[in-house]
Amino acid sequence: MTSLTEPTEPTEPTEPTGPTEPAELIPAPRAAAAPAAGGVTLDQDTTLWAAPGTGTTERWLRAALGAAFALPLRPGPADRPGGVRLRLDDTMEPEAYRLTVAAPDGVEIRGGGPAGVFWGAQTLRQLLGPDAFRRAPVRPGAPLRIAPVTVEDAPRFGWRGLMLDVARHFMPKDGVLRYLDLMAAHKLNVLHFHLTDDQGWRIEIARYPRLTETGSWRARTKFGHRASPLWDEKPHGGHYTQDDIREIVSYAAERHITVVPEIDVPGHSQAAIAAYPELGNTDVVDTAALAVWDDWGISPNVLAPTDRTLRFYEGVFEEVLELFPAPFVHVGGDECPKDQWRRSPAAQERIRELGLGDEDGLQAWFIRHFDTWLTARGRRLIGWDEILEGGLAPGAAVSSWRGYAGGIAAARAGHDVVMCPEQQVYLDHRQDAGADEPVPIGYVRTLEDVYRFEPVPAELTSEEARHVLGTQANVWTEVMEDHARVDYQTFPRLAAFAEVAWSALPAPAERDFAAFERRMGAHYRRLDALGVAYRPPSGPRPWQRRPGVLGRPIDGPPPNR
Repeated sequence: MTSLTEPTEPTEPTEPTGPTEPAELIPAPRAAAAPAAGGVTLDQDTTLWAAPGTGTTERWLRAALGAAFALPLRPGPADRPGGVRLRLDDTMEPEAYRLTVAAPDGVEIRGGGPAGVFWGAQTLRQLLGPDAFRRAPVRPGAPLRIAPVTVEDAPRFGWRGLMLDVARHFMPKDGVLRYLDLMAAHKLNVLHFHLTDDQGWRIEIARYPRLTETGSWRARTKFGHRASPLWDEKPHGGHYTQDDIREIVSYAAERHITVVPEIDVPGHSQAAIAAYPELGNTDVVDTAALAVWDDWGISPNVLAPTDRTLRFYEGVFEEVLELFPAPFVHVGGDECPKDQWRRSPAAQERIRELGLGDEDGLQAWFIRHFDTWLTARGRRLIGWDEILEGGLAPGAAVSSWRGYAGGIAAARAGHDVVMCPEQQVYLDHRQDAGADEPVPIGYVRTLEDVYRFEPVPAELTSEEARHVLGTQANVWTEVMEDHARVDYQTFPRLAAFAEVAWSALPAPAERDFAAFERRMGAHYRRLDALGVAYRPPSGPRPWQRRPGVLGRPIDGPPPNR
């Protein structure tokens, strides 16, 4: 088995070509070699045999290649020469796979589990060239020749995630399903679904209908950074019905993606308070006058620390648990201003009653309540790294967003960690320092910067590093008003991130970014076929710019989101 060789394609997208070379794969596999046997041609007579347990990949292959090439891939025997075979191999890691293309046998994908077989099928799709990513044939009858190759691969991390914020700007269901397909194409396996915030509540809760009747719509929207004087003077909103959520979760599961819901507490909750004013600090704020927030930043309106609030959110989480089978439930826990609690006689009485030191202790008490509640129901709480301030139950996990410090502290305390520091993998941050970047926010984080991100902090011992479950890129949508803007901010950097999360890369300084750029020459053609409105290497196209819309370009640490 030889190492993956370097590709020679240009960085800029070019016209679609035929089958892809193994050296053009993204994310890069652990090893690829060309066996002595000849290649394989897929045609109308090619059969597909799938072992028990590989049904998700069997269905996906027929749908994807059937659409792109009009290939029927009819069922056939396992020993049919030239056919495609899907097998399980319990000697391999669950997400590992071995893809073999060799004449006269055909194509075989072995996976350590159903997910491994599926990731092998994603690699096969890449080897078939950019036309494999289309929804209908563009070259009917053209031969599908695959060069002989053996690819052996397995992921570095078990958590390879994308956090998608649908609260600030709602993404309709079809857009979410599209992003699940884009995640699968990059071998990402966790969708962190940010469903609630000050600016909108996006999930139907049957026992609390006003959460979506009132909480899912705002009267207008700030256009640009919160310092911008511009407004989009029309209502914005939307929500997912419970059947929509079931469909999204099922669609994700077919692609071996876990959906982790986030219901933000006790801060970032103005939309919920606008719907049910009794959830707020009514003794210091006229919560009945509150509306869903139309601005960006951090709202001062937070949940009241009352038993009524706890019972309300227990009801919310009961329905959430029925919809999402994921082992983790994200509760936010970040950016909770304490001013209302300081002024609230009821909150101060609660602090005394519980024997807490101060308002920070009150927030920790709130989080620990749901930590215990979720644990009792067989789930694990995960939250942003602020939840470390006050102590956690042993099973709770941390999303480390304020740099590496939170992840280091959590791992050293024995908590599992997902690394997503804003300085490296917040994809809403601008991609270049140029004046043409649309609504420039935060740090400049180029494609190369993301490619050199290292999820495991160097300060951790090998034992502590075992607590790093993996990593995720976060896409906050305050300045992303539609799917084209989400595409622009997310791609091509998500491709670099996917390689960081999947591949066994060397230390950041030793990574061959030039080789990655050359492989991106092939990958841009795949993104073109998928209709992704990515940022070109040469800079934004004219229609991707937002002249006159204020962002906040900065050189130092950015403000909190």
